[in-house]
Amino acid sequence: MAETLLSNLVNPQVMADMIDKKLVDYMKFAPLSTIDNTLEGRAGNTISLPSYSYIGNASTLNENTALTPAQLTASAVTVTIHKIAQGVEITDEAILSGYGDPVGEIAKQLALAIASQEDNEVLATLNGITGPMVHTTAADPTDTDIIAALEKFGEDIDGTKVALVSPAVYTAMRSNVHTWIPASELSAGVAIKGVVGEYQGCQVMVSNKLATPKTIYIVKPDALRIFIKRGTQVEADRNILKFTSVFTASKHFATYLYDASKAIKIVKS
Repeated sequence: MAETLLSNLVNPQVMADMIDKKLVDYMKFAPLSTIDNTLEGRAGNTISLPSYSYIGNASTLNENTALTPAQLTASAVTVTIHKIAQGVEITDEAILSGYGDPVGEIAKQLALAIASQEDNEVLATLNGITGPMVHTTAADPTDTDIIAALEKFGEDIDGTKVALVSPAVYTAMRSNVHTWIPASELSAGVAIKGVVGEYQGCQVMVSNKLATPKTIYIVKPDALRIFIKRGTQVEADRNILKFTSVFTASKHFATYLYDASKAIKIVKS
């Protein structure tokens, strides 16, 4: 009879693949971002991104009059890569005789931990929106504030937009039967998994993370970017004195508001 070994039950490479596949299911906000892998395999942990200023509108030019060229100016924004990680320690007895699938549960929990923190950092990036793309309200923002805030997109209001809302705002949207479109009636053009319906032209996603304080974000494609230095890596080690195995998952990345004109923050003033 073949002996059952820990190495047969636990394979860090297989676990890493499991986690990467599950991350897509667990992440709610990160899929709104464009993934940039240009830093993978390169030295350094920072990237400088240009932010160009508008050169101004064209002007009327009289005959035989020389044009004065405008100067293209840019400021640089530096994004620093950082690491997030979580780990689990488990005994040999739990792996070999534990109820259910302890190894699969470890992979699930590690994936959930990485995905949740990545979502937190995407939300933190959105929360950093300042200037003209912030819509303030005297009270907690509601579904009706979305209508007023959409004006900030100007003539670029068309196209895919995702509204990230709290459960309370979602309830208010559903009560407005004249403007609320449930997910079952939407076409195949849903931006990301997790959309529950459409309101005022915005595909709606709900999160408990927006419940306190009540804040609404409206995000268009390519507003956010995630720069990945190294994808999810799983490592395992043995404690030969305690007869336990330690598993860790880590990821090196940074989130960035790539195009501030494509994201709106609605918040109580």
